[in-house]
Amino acid sequence: MTQNQIIVAGGGLGGLGAALGLAKKGKNVVVLEKASELGEIGAGIQLGPNAFHSFDYLGVGKGAREQAVYIEHLRFMDAITAEEVNRVPLDENFRTRFGNPYAVVHRADLHKELVKACEEHDLIELRVNSEVVGYDQDGASITANLSSGDKVTGDLLVGADGLHSAVRAKLVGDGAPRISGDSTYRSVIPVDQMPESLRWNAATLWMGPNCHLVHYPLSGSKVFNLVITKCNDAKEVVAGKPLSHEEVHANFDHIHDTPRQLIDIGQNWRVWVLCDRVPTENWIDGRAVLLGDAAHPTLQYYAQGACMALEDAVCLSEVISSYPDNLDEGLKVYTDNRVVRTARIQIGSRQLGDNWFHVDGVHRKLRNEIMGKMTAEDYYYQLQWLYGHKASDLAA
Repeated sequence: MTQNQIIVAGGGLGGLGAALGLAKKGKNVVVLEKASELGEIGAGIQLGPNAFHSFDYLGVGKGAREQAVYIEHLRFMDAITAEEVNRVPLDENFRTRFGNPYAVVHRADLHKELVKACEEHDLIELRVNSEVVGYDQDGASITANLSSGDKVTGDLLVGADGLHSAVRAKLVGDGAPRISGDSTYRSVIPVDQMPESLRWNAATLWMGPNCHLVHYPLSGSKVFNLVITKCNDAKEVVAGKPLSHEEVHANFDHIHDTPRQLIDIGQNWRVWVLCDRVPTENWIDGRAVLLGDAAHPTLQYYAQGACMALEDAVCLSEVISSYPDNLDEGLKVYTDNRVVRTARIQIGSRQLGDNWFHVDGVHRKLRNEIMGKMTAEDYYYQLQWLYGHKASDLAA
C-alpha cells in the first residue's frame, strides 16, 4: 500500500474497532460517521469470550471489562411452563476453557470506550456529519463520496456502515435487506422494579412458540435489559417505533404469566423489525472492502453481531499489515478467513430461531429433553467453534 490514509465508513463498534486495529499497525485512519455525534442507540449486548479476545488485541480490554457485568449462567427457560430447561455455568471452568469471560454490557458504554481510545490515538481522525454515499477509484487510490458533496481520498475504503450500507450497495448491489418476519420489542427495567424471583445474574432465555424473551442485568446491575421477540410475519422495516404495553401484550398472550408479567413492568417500549441478508462471498471491489453488518448482517439468536464485527476488525488489521505491498492478496486472505465463519453465524441464527427457540408441540418437548440432558461440558463442546476462536487465529 502507498502513503495517505485508510478510510472507514461508519463509526459503530466495527468501524471504530477497525480504526484502532489499523492504527495499531501504524496506519493513518479517518473514520467518517454520518450522525452529528458519535454514539450508539440500543441497550444491552452479550459478549462472548471471542469479543474479549478482540478487545485485548485492540487495546481496550481493560475499559471493556470495567463496563461489563459478569453473569453467572446462561439460563434456558420454557416460556409455556415457566420451568427451567437447563443452565450453563459461566464460572472459572468456562473462563479457563475459552480464555476469557462471558459478560453483558450496555452498548453505549462500550461504544464510549472505543471512541475514547480512538480520540486518544494520534493516527485516527474522527469526523461526524460525514455520510458516505458512494465511492470512485482509479486503481491507485479510492475516493469516498459524501452526501455533503465533499470527497475523501485514501488507499483503502472499509465499508463498516451497517445493515443499509452505501458501500455495499455499490460493491454487491443486492438491494434492500431481507425482512425476517420477526419483530423485537425492547425495554429497560430498573432493578427495584424487577420481580425479586427473576433478579438472576444470568442471561436468561425464555423459549416459547413463535417467540422468546431475554433479560439480563446491565450498568452495574442497576437495570435489567429486556428484549422479547415475536414471529409475527412483519412485512415492513420498522426501527425504534414507540408502542404501548397493550400492543406488546397482544403478541404474548399465549405464554406463562411469569415471563409475561415483565411486559407490564417494562417502560418506553420500542419495536424493531429484524432484518438480515443472504451470505455472500463478494466483500471486495478493488480498494473497497466490507466489514461487520455491511458484510454479514445477522439475526440476534447467536448474540454475535458485534463480536463478529470486532473479529473482522482484528483480521483486517492483521492482513493489511502482513501484506504491505500486495493489497489484493491481503484483502483476499481477509475474506477467506471471515466469509465461512460469519456465514455460519448468519445461517445458524435463522435455524436457532425457526427450528429451536420458537418451536411448539412435540418439537418443543424434544428440544427440552435434549437440552435438559446436556452437561456443562456438552455445552462447552458445542460452543468451542465459536468462543474458542482467538484473535491470533483470525488471520492465520
